[in-house]
This record gives sequence, structure tokens and C-alpha cells, in this order.
Amino acid sequence: MYELIKFTHLAAGIVWLGGMAIMLWAVRPVAIAQLEPAQRLPLLAGMLRRFFNLVGLCVILLLTTGAIMLMGVDMKLAPKGWHAMIGLGSLMCLIFGHLYFGPFRKMKNALLIDDLSAAGAQLAKIHPLVLSNFALGWLAVGAVVMWR
Repeated sequence: MYELIKFTHLAAGIVWLGGMAIMLWAVRPVAIAQLEPAQRLPLLAGMLRRFFNLVGLCVILLLTTGAIMLMGVDMKLAPKGWHAMIGLGSLMCLIFGHLYFGPFRKMKNALLIDDLSAAGAQLAKIHPLVLSNFALGWLAVGAVVMWR
């Protein structure tokens, strides 16, 4: 049973990190290069909506499986990397919550009234937050793997 829980935890992390990589280094640059704002912003909003719904599920799975795996563990004896992963992962969840309920919500609302300028400004706020979460995610992976 522990192996299934750990697999689910890892799979959720991989989906979240992999999705951020695709959005940051494949989808966004191509959309910016090939589409005008009137086409690009609704496309990216739709893609982010789908991705963020998936991230929401990943967050639930990561928090649930992480908590289950930590039950019964004496955290005073746990590797330092585990403590770092908990802190970094918690920060990632908070950043995701902020970008979802802040700039992303405002972007969707701006698109509803065809305010492309406001939607673009909100999208510009999302990008560094996703970059931060991507970096934090890899720091968490590195910490748990290398910091014993």
C-alpha cells in the first residue's frame, strides 16, 4: 500500500512539474510568437484553466499522500530534505492558490468583457509565479533526493 501512495505522490509531482515545463517553454513562447493578443489570450486562458484544474487535483493528491506517508514518522529523525520538501511544497501550494484566485481569476474576468489589455497584464503576473513554482518544485525534488 505504501508503494501505491508513494507512486501517486510522485506521479502528481511529475504531472505538475511537467505541465509547468510545457507551458513555460513550449506553449507560451509559440503562442506569443504566432498569435495576436485577441487569439493568444483566450487560448492561453483556456489552456491554463485546464492545466490549473489538473494542478488542483495534483495539490490535493500531494498533500494527502504526503500526509499519509508522514504519519507515524518521528519528524525529529526525518532527513533534512523531507523538512525542506514540506516547506517548499507548502510554499508552492500557496503560490498556486494566489495565482489561481488572483491574477488568473482577474484574467478570466477581463476576457469576459473583452479587455485584452487587462487580461494581458494579469497573464504577465502569472508567468513569474509559475517560474517560481517550477524552480521551487525542482528544489524540493533535489532536497528530498540529495539532503539526507
